[in-house]
Amino acid sequence: MSYTVEQLVSVNPYNPDILPDLENYVNEQVSSQTYSLNANLCLLRLYQFEPERMSTQIVARILIKALMAMPAPDFGLCLFLIPERVTARFSQFWDEAAKSHHILDVIPGFEQAIQAYAVHVLSLTYQKIPRSILAESINIEGLSLDKFIEHHVANSGWATEKNQNKGQFIIFPRNEFNHPELKKSTADGIRLEHITRILPILG
Repeated sequence: MSYTVEQLVSVNPYNPDILPDLENYVNEQVSSQTYSLNANLCLLRLYQFEPERMSTQIVARILIKALMAMPAPDFGLCLFLIPERVTARFSQFWDEAAKSHHILDVIPGFEQAIQAYAVHVLSLTYQKIPRSILAESINIEGLSLDKFIEHHVANSGWATEKNQNKGQFIIFPRNEFNHPELKKSTADGIRLEHITRILPILG
């Protein structure tokens, strides 16, 4: 019997045999401008069980489709299923992406989406970082990096700090993750399941 991808996800979402079908379905979503959060979340969960089979390109496409669904919380749901080794090794990711421009260039906004994701992870993890770390994480240097920083200083609450010996630092706005002391009341606290889902990013 022939099943649709949605039916496969419903019947047996933890079967690694459906992984190729789910990857093809992600590409189909890109080409046909359709979207299935359930199928994409299922694929990300399977990647957790089969990390050696994970495709960085497919993960990037899932994140882009999730960004396009905003203001729905899809991006966050996908983000928390992505292993720390992918979320933190941005330099390695850009090196791999450079080898696949013929594939990635057909998706408008790819670099901007990954840059936004990198900034999101960095701002959750650090209070401030050296300019060099930001440059490596978002794959921008020189005047382009100056403009990127200036834009976020003007629009995102960033600040900069200069050290004579160590150069420029980027200071991120305070939030409950990079300044945990802001949450003092248990009534205002983050629910435990939210903390456990974000720990892989902070690791």
